[in-house]
Amino acid sequence: MSTTVSGRAQDRAELRKAIEELVESGFTGVQLRVNDEQGEWAGSAGVRELGRSAEPVTDGHFRIGSSTKNFVAASVLLLVAEGRIGLDTPADDHLPEFGLDRRITVRMLLQHTSGIFNHTGELYEDGTIVRGVPWQGKEWVDSRFRTYLPEELVRLSLSRPARFAPGTGWSYANTNYVLARLVIERVTGRSFAEELQRLILGPLGMTGTVAPGTSPELPEPHNHGYYRYEDAGQVRTVDVTRQNPSWVGAGGDMISTTKDLHTYFSALMGGRLLPADLLAEMRTPEATAGYGLGVFAQETDSGTVFHHNGATMGSAALLYGTADGTTTLTAGLTWVDDADLSIAPAFRSAQQRLVDLVFCGRLGR
Repeated sequence: MSTTVSGRAQDRAELRKAIEELVESGFTGVQLRVNDEQGEWAGSAGVRELGRSAEPVTDGHFRIGSSTKNFVAASVLLLVAEGRIGLDTPADDHLPEFGLDRRITVRMLLQHTSGIFNHTGELYEDGTIVRGVPWQGKEWVDSRFRTYLPEELVRLSLSRPARFAPGTGWSYANTNYVLARLVIERVTGRSFAEELQRLILGPLGMTGTVAPGTSPELPEPHNHGYYRYEDAGQVRTVDVTRQNPSWVGAGGDMISTTKDLHTYFSALMGGRLLPADLLAEMRTPEATAGYGLGVFAQETDSGTVFHHNGATMGSAALLYGTADGTTTLTAGLTWVDDADLSIAPAFRSAQQRLVDLVFCGRLGR
């Protein structure tokens, strides 16, 4: 196992140990960046690519999965600030072609309270699984370069029964954010990638963040992600670093770096991106899961921490910040994924361990 660090590494033995333990728990590569009152620390552990000796990159690109949703929500709120979108306007006003329930507002899309079926599938309270687009096993591997149009994902969701009446419950659905991104594109007449550049990336000087659309490419440098599956009785492992992310769409298709994620989240939480009233709207959680508008609020021993982590095939992001943006934790993880989501327990443990270290006063001084 290889470990590389930058910054005041001698002060951060616990962080170095934590990322090494993440590799021991099953991750192939870990990139971690912490910014706090001590300054900035960045390190990596594991390998860049299976079967090779190259050290993992410390500030490489990675697929950020559902952390994408926070960027989409912030973009919508910036357009609210410009007077181009109303949070409580029916989404149908902007996207009449889908015949959406008129009770579904833009706010409900951002807060997952629309009740719309999740196009990547649903798990119901009684254990029933209703599948959506393929995202497991050989079926996904064989179709991982297929292009799904956003409209196709929406229509698939609308062909299934709603989970509940709009505004009466909470259920995490990637389709909400596919619709939110379509609203952005409809009201501006420009692609999401163009609006993201205008609203966020350009003003903050972020150069490592990409909204890839249907492109399977991951910019260099990067660590590699993998997928393990069964084919004709044989277990196979393939490199899935290159994949067309349109199957999840705006629910989780973006690419970034730990440095860019820090730049973004520190500015967002610190009040340098959104007007104060809209930042407050974003951070006001509903009661079920503590989800605001594209962000979770988590209570810790040291106060509220805001976050939106994400995972996709073989790659994940951690995105955490304090309310004032002065302390952030950003990370990129790679591993050998599988249909059973075997890494999930280690992923949950990693989140809690790092939050405890960075935000709860348990980091050695």
